[in-house]
Amino acid sequence: MARGKQGGVTYREAEEGYFSNRGLRRYAGVWSLWALGVGAVISGDFFGWNFGLDVGGFGGLLIATAIVAVMYVGMCYSIAEMSPALPHTGGAYSFGRTAMGPWGGFITGLAESMEYILTPAVIVVGIGGYMGSIANDLMGIQLAAPVWWALFYAVFVGMNILGVELTFRFTVFITFLALGILMVFWIGAIPLFSWEHALNIAPDPGQSRWLPHGWAGVTAALPFAIWFYLAIEQLPLAAEEAHDPKRDMPRGLLWGILTLIVASVLTLFLNAGIAPGSAVVGKSDEPLFLAFQTIFGEGMGASLLALVAVAGLVASFHAIIYAYGRNIYSLSRAGYFPSWLSLTHKTRKTPHVALIAGAVNGYVVALVLEYGESFLGGLPVGAVLLNMAVFGAVIAYIMQMIAFVKIRDLDIERPYVSPLGKPGAVVAGVIATVTLVFLFVNPEYRPGVYGAAIWFAFGLLYFALYARHRMILSPEEEFALQATAESDG
Repeated sequence: MARGKQGGVTYREAEEGYFSNRGLRRYAGVWSLWALGVGAVISGDFFGWNFGLDVGGFGGLLIATAIVAVMYVGMCYSIAEMSPALPHTGGAYSFGRTAMGPWGGFITGLAESMEYILTPAVIVVGIGGYMGSIANDLMGIQLAAPVWWALFYAVFVGMNILGVELTFRFTVFITFLALGILMVFWIGAIPLFSWEHALNIAPDPGQSRWLPHGWAGVTAALPFAIWFYLAIEQLPLAAEEAHDPKRDMPRGLLWGILTLIVASVLTLFLNAGIAPGSAVVGKSDEPLFLAFQTIFGEGMGASLLALVAVAGLVASFHAIIYAYGRNIYSLSRAGYFPSWLSLTHKTRKTPHVALIAGAVNGYVVALVLEYGESFLGGLPVGAVLLNMAVFGAVIAYIMQMIAFVKIRDLDIERPYVSPLGKPGAVVAGVIATVTLVFLFVNPEYRPGVYGAAIWFAFGLLYFALYARHRMILSPEEEFALQATAESDG
C-alpha cells in the first residue's frame, strides 16, 4: 500500500512476509561487541599503517596518529550516545536518516558501504602478501595473490553465513589471539628499540630526520594513521543482534577505542624502531613479518610466527565482512539498495545475499587494481585500496558528526549521554574533513580516490533516478519519520 511522498522520496508499506524473510537473531553481549569493534580494526596494527612511514616519516606518522586518535575519541563518544538512542541495524545510515532525511541517510550509508566493502579488500591483499611469503618459505609453494584472496573470501563469507553465534564466537577467539600475538611482538621488540631505526628515512632538502618530508608528510600520513582505528564505528550495525544494545553498545565502543589507542602507540614505536627500521617497514606489505624476523631470526621460526600473525588480519577481515553484510542488508531493507539484497537465510537468519554481493564487489576492485598496471602505472594495490576505503570512511564520519549535532536537538530517549557533547563531535568532524581534502594530495594514490569518487557519484545517481521512488517503511525509516514529526510538533 502506498504511503505517499515524505522528504522527497516515495514510501510504500512492506508486503506481507517482507520482514519475516529479513529477520536477524539476537546473540551478542558486551564482550562480543568489544571483540567485534577491536577485531575489525586490529589488522591495522599488522598491515596498512606502515605506509604512513613512507609518506610522513616516523615523526609525521606519530603526529598524524595523535590527531586521528582525537578524532576517533570524539566520534566514539558521539556514536555511543546515538546508537542506544537509535538501536537499529542501520547504524550510521539510521543516524543520518533521522537527522538529515532520506538523502542524508543514503549519503551516509553509501559512504559506509564503500568503506566496509573496500576495507576487507585491503586486508585480503595484506593476507595474500603474508601467505605468499610464508608458503614460499615453509613449503616452496607459490600461488598468485588473487588465489589467496579468493580462498579467504570463500572461507570467511561462508562462516558469516553459517550463523551469528559462530560469527561472534570466532570473533572473540580471533581477537584475543591477535592481541596475544601483538603482545609477543611488543615484548620481544622493546629491548631492540633504537631511534636510529625509527628515524632512518633520509630527509628531503631542508627537512629533519624527525619530519623527513616536512609538515606535508603529516597530512599525507593521516589516511594511514586512520588505519589504526578504522571500523571501530561499525558496532551500531550489531544493534538488532545484541541482547541489550542500550547498555552494552556504549561500553563496547569506549573500551574498544581505549584498547586500540594503546595498541597503536606500541605498534608504531616498536615496529618502526627496530631493524630494518622505518625506511624498509614503510614500504612493506608484511611489516610484522619483518619484525618477527628481527626478533627471532629468519627461517622456519619467524615464518611460523608470521603465520600466526595472519590471525590479526583474519580478525579484521572476518569482522568487517560482518559489517558490510549488515550495512547492505539495512540499506536494501529500506529500499535504498535493491530489496532482494536484504533477504536472510531461512534457518540461520544471516544476510547471505548481502554478504556474497559485498565480497564480489571487493574482490573485483582488488583485481582491477592488481592487473590494471597498464593504465594505473603499477600502483601499490594495498595502499591504493586503503585510500579508497578511507575516502568512504571520512565521508561517513563527517555525516555522522553532523547527525549527532542535529540529533542532540531532538526530543528522544538517550540511555547514554556523551560527556564531550557537541564540541567533541565538531572537532571529530573537522579532522575528518581535513583528512578528506588531503586524500587528494598524494599523486600515487589519487587514481584510487578518483575511482572511489566515481563509485560514490554513480550511487547518488542511482538513488536520485530510481531508488528514492521505491522506498520501504523499514524500522529505521519508521523511527526517523516519527522522531522528526514529534520534534516538529
